[in-house]
Amino acid sequence: MSEKSKFWYLKNINIFDGMDDSQMKMVEKMTTMSQMGKHHPIYFPEQSSNNIYFLKEGHVKLSRLHEDGREMILDILGPGELFGELSVVEQGGRKEIAETLDDALVCSMSKEDFENMVMNNPLLNLQLTKWMGLRLRRFEEKMSDLAFKDVTKRIISFLVRYADDFGKIRGGTVHISSFLSHQEIAYLTAASRQTVTTVLNELKSKELIDFTRKSLTIHNFKELQALAR
Repeated sequence: MSEKSKFWYLKNINIFDGMDDSQMKMVEKMTTMSQMGKHHPIYFPEQSSNNIYFLKEGHVKLSRLHEDGREMILDILGPGELFGELSVVEQGGRKEIAETLDDALVCSMSKEDFENMVMNNPLLNLQLTKWMGLRLRRFEEKMSDLAFKDVTKRIISFLVRYADDFGKIRGGTVHISSFLSHQEIAYLTAASRQTVTTVLNELKSKELIDFTRKSLTIHNFKELQALAR
């Protein structure tokens, strides 16, 4: 368990922005914190959707499996993000798999408590609406890339969005400490793993990026953005 208190983590969850300490103390009483290791399943398709989750540390992958066993990655989530929230508006079991990509700190709340909290807190209701709009916009951007960009630009666009979501700017460069595998990027961009590797190596040879199995550094973010258009 992190040295930071559960209360501190909850205060830094995006949808709780603007809530005062007394409201956050109420949230704290309704939540359970769990430390999870790499590639730990959080829930599976058709599993009863009794909880909502908030990600404090690490990254979580949301995906679906085709009948032939192929994986389709829907989204990659980072600290401060909410997931499992569709169970509030959808009936039946979950449709996707949620799995940690690295060591993660995850907080859960019962769906009933979350629904009551949202109904009785207009600010939280507004934050949730904004969050779901953001999730929809990210999905639309991904679909637009798939429809209108060639495979190289899709991969570069993914790197730009990933850096926007999870990167830290240091001395003019963008550093992401938790990078995805080439196969996971391939799933997200409808590319082959070999193509992803080729594009990343070409960008590295141009000294635009550098990467390892665990991290990504972008040396010229503006130029990478230009290549994605």
